[in-house]
Amino acid sequence: MRVSLLILGSGTSQGVPAIGCTCDTCHSDDLRDRRLRPSALFLAGDKKFLIDTSSDFRQQMLRSSTHRIDAVLYTHHHFDHIGGLDDLRQYNFLQGGAMRIYGLQETLDELRITFRYAFGSAMQEGGGLPSADLHVVDQDSPLQIDDVTVTPIPVMHGNMPVLGYRIGNIAYLTDTNNIPASSYALLKDLDVLILDALRHTPHPTHFTLGQAIETAHRIGARRTFFTHIAHNIQHERDSRLLPETMEFSYDGLLITSETHHND
Repeated sequence: MRVSLLILGSGTSQGVPAIGCTCDTCHSDDLRDRRLRPSALFLAGDKKFLIDTSSDFRQQMLRSSTHRIDAVLYTHHHFDHIGGLDDLRQYNFLQGGAMRIYGLQETLDELRITFRYAFGSAMQEGGGLPSADLHVVDQDSPLQIDDVTVTPIPVMHGNMPVLGYRIGNIAYLTDTNNIPASSYALLKDLDVLILDALRHTPHPTHFTLGQAIETAHRIGARRTFFTHIAHNIQHERDSRLLPETMEFSYDGLLITSETHHND
């Protein structure tokens, strides 16, 4: 099975450019410095698995011409990762059924609270409601979605448990500053690693660029692409700081694993 990953958004919760900011990155003419909120799309054989419905979800779907989603894999329930859930209703219309959604119990509980109108509290439907088929992820066990094996990767976002995901030899880890020792075993023999690298200076819940480089060396993927990038990092200028096997991702980047699988 051929596995690819499309970066839909490589930015932070504010996006880049940030509102009202006058920094060089926010005024850059380089399209790689224009970053929507964090999200990605796994392409596994003929299946499409979305990672998070970011606050820029509608724009990302239009830009990528994504006309079908087979399931949504949530990393966690911060609003920049769930804010676009309402627009899943268009896929309900297109596909004729509820969207399969996977996440930790805490994430699914937060979806029910934040979007309570979609889970039984609406007084009337109006233009329609998103319809979701919720599945709790056991972080210690692989998921089988149709003919695709999805491996959850438990990581920490400060003191908050978050999930990364691996399909084939591609792993996506956003919003983290701590990978537990047990999760490194799930990240062996990767062709591609997507990893959080917020900025140069320390942050309480995200890897700095230096920490991300060190972590990427430890994981040892053949190629690493950094994501969740703030406006403190400028693509062209700061790429010179990266080792040969590491790059900054950018919106619209399509990355394909060199290894095919029988999953």
